Amino acid sequence: MKSALIVYGGWEGHDPEECAAIYRRWLHEDGFTVRTATETAAFADPSIHELSLIIPIFTMSRIEKAEVENLTKAVEGGVGLAGHHGGMSDAFRDAVDYQFMVGGQWVAHPGNIIDYTVDVANADDPIMEGIKSFSYRSEQYYMHVDPSNEVLATTTFSGEHAWWIKDVVIPVVWKRRHGKGRVFHMTLGHQAKEFENPNMATIMRRGMNWAARDEE
Repeated sequence: MKSALIVYGGWEGHDPEECAAIYRRWLHEDGFTVRTATETAAFADPSIHELSLIIPIFTMSRIEKAEVENLTKAVEGGVGLAGHHGGMSDAFRDAVDYQFMVGGQWVAHPGNIIDYTVDVANADDPIMEGIKSFSYRSEQYYMHVDPSNEVLATTTFSGEHAWWIKDVVIPVVWKRRHGKGRVFHMTLGHQAKEFENPNMATIMRRGMNWAARDEE
């Protein structure tokens, strides 16, 4: 049976506890054993190297050197990593090894909560199967991203809230490798209620399962 760890906390504005509950339900339904933790110290536990998947939901905050070293080594060794929005790509801003693993870092969301479009960039990928470009209302994340990411969906900035980024295309969904580990990220999901969007939920759930290490 696959095993997962959800580590949640940090800034409460991203509903970490509520999002952790959604992930936990999904994971149980998809055949995982699941444990949760509310302290980053969980990342330093040697046992995480035996997991199938780790989901961080820890906006901003700090991570200790030993914690990030153990986490990145676990993923390099084959443990999957998946997550959404600031809980993954705006976590541990001073930990460059963590950002290198994730493949991107949030830097802005001009206009805050706005209406925008998510465009499918790779319709042939199984994670995006049957998904068409869709309208979305949330923070439109402007990201600094790794060019090695395999981008599955994007968004285009209108320039209304920051004229100098008009027509800039930024990844919304990507997958990548970090060593032997699979990493999946989606920038949607400012609040837990956004998981009610069927496109968002489908993409995230598929990506989570893709990232999980196969049973040996």
